[in-house]
Amino acid sequence: MIPYENISGNSGVVAYDAKEEGITVQFRSGRCTVYTYTYESAGADAVEMMKSLAQQGHGLNSYISKNKPGYSEKH
Repeated sequence: MIPYENISGNSGVVAYDAKEEGITVQFRSGRCTVYTYTYESAGADAVEMMKSLAQQGHGLNSYISKNKPGYSEKH
């Protein structure tokens, strides 16, 4: 997993792992802290947006909270 840059300093995202057709996101707290989003579960546009925001280090947590993309797995 790649540490999330967290430019704003108040993100709930800790790390991410971008794959060709998906992204795994680790959150700071909660019962299940790791979620995997795929093209199939969330849609290609949503996954690509999350990958872009993850690389920028800003806006990923807000995007997920507002859009509630479907996930394929949670741990």
